[in-house]
Formats: sequence, C-alpha cells, structure tokens
Amino acid sequence: MSIRRFIIASLLLSTGFIAQTAHAQAAPDDEPDENEVIVTAQKVEQRAVDVPITISVNSGQRLRELGVSDLDELSNFVPGLNIQEQSANNPGIVIRGITSDSGSAQQGPRVTLYYNGVDISRSRGSYQAIFDVDRVEVIKGPQATLFGTASAVGAISIISAKPRPGTSGALTLGYGNFDARLASGFVNYGNDTIAVRFAGEYKNRDGYVRNLSTVQRDLYSQDQLGLRGSLHFAPVDAFTLDFVATYDRQRNGGTPFISSRLPTEAGPPNPFGPANLSGSPQSAAVLGAPLLGLTRDVYDANLTLGYDFAEGWNFTTTNGYRRFDSLEIFDADGSRATFLEFAEQAFGYQVNHEGRFTYIDPKFRAAFGWNYFREDGQQIVPFSTNERVFFACLGGGLGPTCVAPNGTVPADALPPIFNRSVFGNIGRNDTYSVFGDVAWTPVRQLELTAGVRIQIEKRRSGFFATVPRSILTGGPSVIPGQVDTRGQTFFSEDSFAAVLPRFNALYRINDNVNFFVTVSKGRRSPVVQVAAASTPAGPVPAITPIGEEVVWNYEGGLKGRVGPLSGSIGLYYQQYFNFQVSVVTGTGQVVTVSAGTASNLGFEAEANLKLLSWANLFANVGYISGGIDQTAANGRFAGNRFRLQPEVQLAAGLTIDAPIGGGVKLFATPTVTYRSRIFFEVPNNPLIAQGPVVLANLRAGVSFMDGRYELSGFIRNATNARYLLDAGNTGGAFGGATLIPAEPRFFGGQIAAKF
Repeated sequence: MSIRRFIIASLLLSTGFIAQTAHAQAAPDDEPDENEVIVTAQKVEQRAVDVPITISVNSGQRLRELGVSDLDELSNFVPGLNIQEQSANNPGIVIRGITSDSGSAQQGPRVTLYYNGVDISRSRGSYQAIFDVDRVEVIKGPQATLFGTASAVGAISIISAKPRPGTSGALTLGYGNFDARLASGFVNYGNDTIAVRFAGEYKNRDGYVRNLSTVQRDLYSQDQLGLRGSLHFAPVDAFTLDFVATYDRQRNGGTPFISSRLPTEAGPPNPFGPANLSGSPQSAAVLGAPLLGLTRDVYDANLTLGYDFAEGWNFTTTNGYRRFDSLEIFDADGSRATFLEFAEQAFGYQVNHEGRFTYIDPKFRAAFGWNYFREDGQQIVPFSTNERVFFACLGGGLGPTCVAPNGTVPADALPPIFNRSVFGNIGRNDTYSVFGDVAWTPVRQLELTAGVRIQIEKRRSGFFATVPRSILTGGPSVIPGQVDTRGQTFFSEDSFAAVLPRFNALYRINDNVNFFVTVSKGRRSPVVQVAAASTPAGPVPAITPIGEEVVWNYEGGLKGRVGPLSGSIGLYYQQYFNFQVSVVTGTGQVVTVSAGTASNLGFEAEANLKLLSWANLFANVGYISGGIDQTAANGRFAGNRFRLQPEVQLAAGLTIDAPIGGGVKLFATPTVTYRSRIFFEVPNNPLIAQGPVVLANLRAGVSFMDGRYELSGFIRNATNARYLLDAGNTGGAFGGATLIPAEPRFFGGQIAAKF
C-alpha cells in the first residue's frame, strides 16, 4: 500500500467514525461501558477515553480471558507493540517499530518499563512475570513529562493488584504439554485502614528444542518463580502508603542458537529440528556454570506515599530500589563444536525517587516535581574455545573441516588447546530532572495540555578486557581485534542536558467520544562508549561518543464509544535524528553507531463490538511504513526497515461468557493474530528474515457457583506454525548466523478456585 493511499483510507475511516459519533449525540441513553478501565497514564485516575495520548490498556481480567501470562504474549494483542523474549535476560521490546534490547551497561534504553510507577528499564533486569496484575498500560509516543528517564518512543506500565478491604484469595493449578506445570494465586486480608496481599506464581516446563548433546539438557526449558508482598495503609482519608516487594527468579534452559550452516548427527542444519549445543568442557571453570541456560534473580521494592494536603492539592512521592544478578551461558556457534562458547554476567542496581505535586479543579489540572534516577551496572562476557576447533571453523568457512556431515568435529581427534578471554563494560549513570505539566479546560469541550521536562545526566562508562595470546599461532589474540587492557579499566564520563516538551489537545465531541492531537519530543541518551585500542606503547582507551537520539512525534486520533462499538483510531508520524543502532563486531562485542536520520508513518486502530450481553467481538490493527531514510548520508543503513518491525500487525477474537443457569457459565476466547515480515538485523538481510506469521489460540472452559470454581483449557499456536524468533546473533559476526525457533503448539488445562 502506498503512503498516499494509506493516508486517504485512514482519513475515510476517521470521517466515518466522526459521522457515527455526531449521530450518537442524539442518543444520551447509551449504556455505560461496564468494561471501561481507569488508567493512570497521566499520573491521575482517568477514563482511557479522556487521555489525550495513544494508550492500549488490558486489565488483569482481560489478560486471563486471553490466556496471556507473559509480556511477549500480550504484544500479540496490542497494535504497535512487539516483544521478543530471546530469554528473560534478553528481551527485545518494540514500540512502533523501534527496538530497545541492548545489554550494554553503557547504553540507555528507548522504551521505559515502569513497575508500580518506578523505572525498571535496564534490559537485563526488566523482564518479569505479570501475575496478579491490576492492568498493563502501553503508552505510545514520547512521554517525557510522565515517564521521564527513557520513554523515547513510549512506555509499558505494569500495575500490580493492590491490597483491598476484606478477605479473599485465589489458587490456579495447571498442566500442559512439555510437562508444563503452573501454580499461582493470592491471599488478601484487610480493612479500610490497613490491608495486605501476598501473591505468587511458579511455572516449570521442559525444553521444546531437543538437544542431542549428552552433556547438556534440552533447550528453552522454563523454571520461573515470582513472589510479591503488598501493603496498603490509609490511617486517614488524606494519606495513603503503598509498599510492594517483589522477587523474580529464573533457572531456565539454554537459548537454542541453532547454526544455519553446521549439521548435526540428525542431518543438515534445521532450526525446527534437534540441535547439538554441547557448550564448552571448561564451562564451569571459565564461563561460570556447567550447563547452558539462565540463572537470574531480581529483587524489587517500591514505596509510594500520597497526601491530600489542601483542597485540590496532592503530593505523591514514589521511591524504588531494584537489584538484578544474572548469568547466562550460551553456545553462540549453534553446533557441537567448541567454537564460540560465551557467557554473559550482568548485575547492577537502580534507585528511583520522584516527588510530584498535583492540583486539580474544574478548569485546571497541574503537576510539577522532580526526579532522581541512579543506575550502576556491569556486563561481563567471558569467552571459551578450543583453538584447534576455532581455527578449523573460522578458517574453513564453517565447512566440513569444522563439523563433518555426520555431525562429528574432526579437530576433536587431537588434544584440545583451550583458550579463554573476557571483556566487560560498566555504566554508572545519574539523572536529575524537574518537570511540569498543565492542562487547561477553557470550555467543557476543549482541554489543552502543555508540559516540559528539563533533564541533566552524568554518564560514566568503563571497559576492561583480559585477552591471552593464541597458543597455536602466537598472535595477540584468538579473536582478531580483541585488545588486552592489562589489568586496567578504562573510564570516560560526560554530562548532558535536555529539554523535552509535549503538547496535547483534547476535544470532546460528546461524553463518550473524544478527538485528540499531540506533539512531543523524545530522546535516547547519548552513549559514552568506551573500549580499548592497541598501540606500540600498549593499550589505550578507545572512546567513541554517540550523540543523543532525538525523535519528534506527531499524532492525532479518535477514541470512544458509539452504542455497542468502542475503540480508537489514530495516525502518527515520527522523525528521528542521529538514530542509534546496535551492531555486533567481529570481536563479539555489541557497539552503538549512528545510522543518521529515520522516519515512521503509522496507523493504529482498536475496536470492541458488544454483540450480546455475553459476547464481545474485538479486533485491532497496526500499520507502519518507516525505517532509516534513503539518503546517501546514512551510508550502509540507508533504506533499511527497523529491526523487528512488521509492516502490518492484526489481531481479532471473540469473548464469550454465557450463563446457562444455576450459577454456571460457559466461556471461550478464540483469537487469531497476524504479523507481516520482519527483519532481524540492520542492515537488513533478506536471507534471515521471517515471513508473515499467523497464530490461532483458544482459551475456553466452564465456571461454577457464580465464578468461584473454574475448569479451563487452552491452546496457543494451534496450527503448530513454524517461524523464527530471531536470527543472526553473535554467530553471524563470525560468518555463521544462528537461528532461534519460536514457540511450537502449547496446550493444557487449568483448575481455579477463589473465595
């Protein structure tokens, strides 16, 4: 579809929607939308229809109806959102085609993840289970005055279920294929003054990729535990205290990086067949653990205090501490050969403090305050290889001298010569900001909002490497280009400032339908990039500063309800300057470079049609025409689509909750999702792209005693569609791209009870 035809079609849709809303003004007896969710995207409680930005929100109940238990599953049902969970330690989060997935401690994220109002965006510590949540809000476009530390392209805000008065609880047990087991639930107790809530979830599953190795387990197994304790304290009406402590743990199996060029005993390379990822014989001593996989612990605590100190005035302070410690062992060559065996140890902490004053009256809503954010992290990457295998694989072009057609490794016939190296990067970043936001309602129909955040950053980056000489060749290192810092850690630091505004206008066509436009500026932090270079006098720091990435976002749309139809429709255009991309070097390091200018034109729509009191039809669509601009100044990146960006994304389904008498209900939610072709790398490589993907899913069952007990079944990817989750990766930098298969068909049953 051409851009011109796309815009015309979108305007026609908008015109039709406006015509319906104008007609609907004559029908004041419309029933209220009982499924409407109150959101806090603007830091105050509002109906989603009254928020002058693009927002997709799913309540905890809605997530259960869809059978969604992870963020990557949720992204199938939110237009403009894609989440690639390569592992819990390495998620790729994409909003409107822009990815945030770098693990480097030196680089800032693009997409802000917020958990109960606290920034948790650092890639290696951000991903967590979404059990017992109140809602998940996906806010699109830069929102610096609302979510300030990153949010260059948007934010995902996860709000856990809060303690409430009364005694209640729930327990869900489940079992599925691949010996999948689930136990989750909560207990809540309290009154109007004080209430507590304890929730947890445990998920365990065998790996879905068979590993032919005799020393390693199957790949992509899952062993995940999440625990949460919450306290709500309100001794008087004007004061509230909320404290939430969360622990998240993974002991998952290895990521199936399957070679696109090297065979196994089972035959030619096949990303959907068995693999042989044997790792390194020295894995325990050199990489930190004997088995491929992820060991990760995340500890989180946040405290929110609210005080209504005068008529219309509130002060809220939100404070958080998050610590993560992870070790992931991975076989980067995707074969039996002891060729590219890596680990990544990432650890660090984040501290967040925000104070926000809010004033609300019928004409004005204002907020102003300050924020301090500190993060201190390291990423350490050990490497292990058998030099005989390494040079056979590298010099032999990954041919039969590396791995023979029968899956054996010829170089293993000789005594091994092991070599190891390690490099690490450090990031110590402090961000200080003040912000203000004012909304004015000059007449009932019109609301105008303007805000700005002034931000100052101090970024300090470090780098170190231990690189022994090659035993076989006598050269300076096995991997060309690696530089030994000889026990030194090189540091560099710099300070930066930014002014980030937003402007919004909301026009109320009627009580149920609003039109909005917005202009906002987003920013991804500059990168103080430090590595090492070799000179005759010895190693020296190699400092490559990368300037800030700036985006201007323009959008407008309609949202609301007309009779039984509710939803939203909108257009946006984004313009990027100094667009940052991550590339894997020939040394296995991920570095940031500027790709120049980029732009994005897109369309999003969501709709829900209430067919009957017990049946709802829903659908959404996202369309993106964008990428790095086709100009000579952008060099080898010119004309490339963004990584993990589909042109078209669709989802549709039906929710049925039909009473059959005696407190018994039948429920079902069949869904289908579609995603067009995506590229896994920039520059784009058509040979390792993933074509269109269609997934069919179903959750259905029966509830008894007015919902106190429930039996259900589910199936995801019902047709067992085969498609790739990712491709390229570290192996691609050494001439042999690896491929990661996405989830196959999953099915199972659950039993639930609540009181």
